[in-house]
Formats: sequence, structure tokens, C-alpha cells
Amino acid sequence: MVRVLIVPVVLYFIDNFSPVRSFVAALLYLVASAGDGLDGYLARSRGQVSVLGKFLDPLADKLMVTAVLVFLVAMGRATAWVVVVLIARDVCVTGLRSVASSEGMVIAASAGGKIKTALQLVAISMLLVHFSYPVLGLGVSVDYQVAGTMLLYVSLVVSLASGVEYVWAFGKAVGTARRA
Repeated sequence: MVRVLIVPVVLYFIDNFSPVRSFVAALLYLVASAGDGLDGYLARSRGQVSVLGKFLDPLADKLMVTAVLVFLVAMGRATAWVVVVLIARDVCVTGLRSVASSEGMVIAASAGGKIKTALQLVAISMLLVHFSYPVLGLGVSVDYQVAGTMLLYVSLVVSLASGVEYVWAFGKAVGTARRA
């Protein structure tokens, strides 16, 4: 629930003119993402996985990523068609997994899906930082907007590939269920 409550705060701090506000937005986004990982780890290690948690965890993830990506489009920091494709892929995969679950089948998170999530986390964080900063000791600067945009495109490719993986896994699970 805390991650859901952090979403409007992250959106509030996104600013095209203030490096400090942009940094705060990125920091809050990273804290929420780390909280997601910690929450999942603690729930599994303690055997405290609940039906409510299984519902709220992916909801909070999708809400955070979708809201921030849409807001980044509105701020001119992300390309609209890329965000639409990323969101559409997530909706399709979530739908497939829901249908599979309703039929008693489990489609586990794929390696490609986990890589996609990691790439999006870093890309979105960079897009939130937005400004150029010098790399300590190297005498060069990193333009976080450009780097984040390039990484978002890489995450798009991985996202589409992992989406195909999920469709394949769904088809395989349906075929196995029919034979059984």
C-alpha cells in the first residue's frame, strides 16, 4: 500500500526545470522499487504470502510504472508510442496470466520478463533524473535523458521478446491441459 501512496508523490516531484526535484522523484521511485523487492523477499522467506499480497503487489508495480511512464510522456521525456507499446504488452501478459490462473495453470515470471523489469527500472530512473551530471573522476558528463531514452528502447525490445515468451508459455500450458 505504501508503494501505491508513493506514486502521486513521485509524480509531484517530476519537473523539467529543477534538477533537485527530478533527483527526488528518481530517489523516491528507486525507494519504492527497492521496497517492492524487499516486500517480496520477506513474504516468501517468512511464508507470509497472501491472496491480498498476490493482488496488491503486481497492482502497485503496474500502477507505479504506468503512472510514471505516462507522466514522462506528458513532460516530453518519453516517446508516446514506446510507452503505449510497453503498457499494451503488460496488459496482454497480465491478461494471459489471469486467464491461465482461472484455469488452474501457472505461468511463472520468465527470465526475459525479469530482465525487462530491471531495464525499465533503470531507464525510468534515468529519465526521472533527466539532467546531465559529471561522472566523478572521469571528466565526462552523462546526459541521463539520452541514456534513459536509449535504455527504454532496449527495454522495449526485451519487453516484446518476453511477451512472445509468455504467449508461448500460455500456448504450451493450454496444450498440456488439453492433453491431460
